[in-house]
Amino acid sequence: MKFLKFKNEKYVEQLKSIPHNFVVAHNNEKKESTLTIYGFIGDSWWDDSTSAADVDIALKESGSNDLIIHLNSPGGDAFDGIAIYNRLMNYKKTTGAKITIHVDGWACSAASVIAMAADLLIMGVGAMIMIHEASTIVWGTKKDFRKEADVLEKLEDGIIDIYMTKANVERDEIKTMVENETWFSASEAIGIGFATSATTPSNVDDNEEVTQLKAQMQSMQNEIQQLKNAEPEKPTPVKQNRAARLF
Repeated sequence: MKFLKFKNEKYVEQLKSIPHNFVVAHNNEKKESTLTIYGFIGDSWWDDSTSAADVDIALKESGSNDLIIHLNSPGGDAFDGIAIYNRLMNYKKTTGAKITIHVDGWACSAASVIAMAADLLIMGVGAMIMIHEASTIVWGTKKDFRKEADVLEKLEDGIIDIYMTKANVERDEIKTMVENETWFSASEAIGIGFATSATTPSNVDDNEEVTQLKAQMQSMQNEIQQLKNAEPEKPTPVKQNRAARLF
């Protein structure tokens, strides 16, 4: 059984029950590749989670297709989440493709980092995003514990850098939200700049072009706000310590 460490225990059992499902489908005629990423993020001996290596293979097969990603995950390994985010960003940069991510249920912890790679992030009905502090298990001396705490702080700084590529609030506010463990409904995710639009019962059958236009307009507004709040500081490098996790 996977271990989940959340301050808010309300949704833990539901999150544990998300079945692993990683499916890739390519439609080269439409120049689209669809990835379904359900369940835990990270490497596993039992093939019950989605790793950065899995996504990397899928992207190589996608050529330069636009990506549609369906995401429903409680999180998992922090560095796999970061690696998937960076791989998606590099894919966009090198191919010019557009990435649309649908949060079908949950984008928690490491999965929330992946969500930040979207050009269009569409929240499903009742979907949520959660951000929180990184955690790990340490065995050793007091020196080992202090060293690991330093690594976790650097890890969180790097993750906040990623959130700030979308957020329309000050960095200190995002840092506080991370420390407090914050859950965002669809409307809250749109309000802070993480998401571009939401699917609601009243617009499920709306014309697709109209829906996309609304999302693009919201994305442009978010980008303008980000430019106003942009900070000159460089991203903090993240030390690659595989012991660190987001759970």
